[in-house]
Amino acid sequence: MSVRLPRVFIDRISPPFVRFLHIEAAGGAVLLVFTLAALVLSNSPWADAFLGIWETRLELRLGDMALGRTLKDWINDGLMTLFFFLVALELKREAVLGEMRDPRMAALSIAAALGGMMAPAAVYLALQWGQAGAHGWGIVMATDTAFVIACLALLGTRIPHSLRVFMLFLAIVDDIGAILVVAIGYSHGMDWGMLALAALCIAILRLLAGAGVRSVSIYVVMGAATWLAIDAAGLHATVTGVILGLMTPATRWVSDNRLYAILGQVIAHPTGSQGSGRTSDRKTLLAAETAARESLSPVERLEMALHPWVSFGVMPVFALANAGLALSWTNVDRPVAAAVFFGFALGKPAGILLFGWLALRSGLATRPGDLGWGAMAGGSCLAGIGFTMALFIANLALSGPLMDSAKIGIFLASLFSAAVGLALLRWTQRPLPLEKPSQATESI
Repeated sequence: MSVRLPRVFIDRISPPFVRFLHIEAAGGAVLLVFTLAALVLSNSPWADAFLGIWETRLELRLGDMALGRTLKDWINDGLMTLFFFLVALELKREAVLGEMRDPRMAALSIAAALGGMMAPAAVYLALQWGQAGAHGWGIVMATDTAFVIACLALLGTRIPHSLRVFMLFLAIVDDIGAILVVAIGYSHGMDWGMLALAALCIAILRLLAGAGVRSVSIYVVMGAATWLAIDAAGLHATVTGVILGLMTPATRWVSDNRLYAILGQVIAHPTGSQGSGRTSDRKTLLAAETAARESLSPVERLEMALHPWVSFGVMPVFALANAGLALSWTNVDRPVAAAVFFGFALGKPAGILLFGWLALRSGLATRPGDLGWGAMAGGSCLAGIGFTMALFIANLALSGPLMDSAKIGIFLASLFSAAVGLALLRWTQRPLPLEKPSQATESI
């Protein structure tokens, strides 16, 4: 008799990387639907009511203390913290446990991401230097992970696995870089006392982890306190997500050998009236339950738990609140739209390819054998899809007609980058041969 668990559908996507790609691809489709819904509603007879919903003010009060924001700001500052927490978790998992453990392999994506942030910002500033929209230079720096992975999924077997890994890690580094840009370039006056309190909260979190505290509720409370302190300090509150995500342990509490030893002691539940008592058998079962859960690192467990909620909840709501735009050139600053468009459409691929080539040429990075320059060129064009983070930064950097023009540039650049990237990959890549099915059969 086989000792394996019965195979179910979820087993096919259970490896963390494959599971991440599946959810990102599906999340990209959902994100597109909600984006289109926001555009339709904001150009309908119900536009004023729809846009007015997000300006509703909500307050949290505790005695004389009050914390108030519009609904849109709660989404952008609160819910988006979960998005950046997930991004940081995935970055740490890939760097410590995943396919980017090889420093030279990771260096290629990191170098390309740096080029993909610096070159678009330079293009934008060159076109907006001395103008009202110059402060929006950070808009063109990030890549939308969900839309890029969804585009790659459309090409199926034409895309080598190494390109998916390269683009995923690049997009994650991009997002981390973008939130650092937000923290440095788009935060307001600093309250050093509250910043010291935030540092104390982070130190306490570190001590709790070092002491072996495993209660999720304690970390949630301390994480919320850290968020409030960072927000009050003048930094953008979403920085909290990056900090806490990178602090999350990537090592397991229970090793494989200990897990197997505990599972080896498990016997069936006792029968009779002792079934709910504190018997040694029940204690063994409870220990086995804990051991099975703790055989995954906190990074892996949190990523698996949060990823569906972020992809199918947080991101669609963000798109609904931020993608609304009256599709008209009236009162729109066209140079800003052009700067955003050329930053994404030209600056992104140029920066990625140039910095990637420099990293390879210098010997700092290495490239998988199946990742050719054609694939990298197509992927670098797809990186010009900057939707989520671009809208996020546009709302911080610009306002009024300038923000509307930036949104138009974002939409046009995303459409252009997707079309060019997909066409280039379809032209340069050939379908990969399907693997022959194994003749061995598994016992079920």
